[in-house]
Amino acid sequence: MITIVAAAAENNALGKDNDLIWHLPDDFKRFKQITTGHHIIMGRKTFESFPKPLPNRTHVIITRQENYKAPEDCLVVGSLEEAISICPKEEDIFIIGGGEIYSQSMKIADKIELTRVFATFEADAFFPEIHLEEWKLTNEEFHPKDEKHAFDFSYQTYVRA
Repeated sequence: MITIVAAAAENNALGKDNDLIWHLPDDFKRFKQITTGHHIIMGRKTFESFPKPLPNRTHVIITRQENYKAPEDCLVVGSLEEAISICPKEEDIFIIGGGEIYSQSMKIADKIELTRVFATFEADAFFPEIHLEEWKLTNEEFHPKDEKHAFDFSYQTYVRA
């Protein structure tokens, strides 16, 4: 199964200047729980936004740069198709960004695990529109803002219709 994992604002904002716009600790915990032990596919800029590779995950980095130097244990490929082809067929694969990789993935993904942040932000990276004729919302869990979370948000699970 190919699953897209993302956090996007109401205007589909993902980030600005290769960084997240909000800080939602519970979303980070959920992301870790969903992706740990799996292959995670991302674009080069998304990978470079991490201080270091995320523990207990196999990083598959998509880049057009020839001879891109990635840390040991990270896989580097030139396309989304190549990224998927080098992942184990019997395991779940997670696509974690950024905007361009998400757009390419919408045609082939089976599931979307989206954290919808209930605010709008200025951004330079955006999540693609979720077309409800192609996707069905199967689960939603609302979380009101609190002392650790500045915004209301919901975990939303979509499966291909």
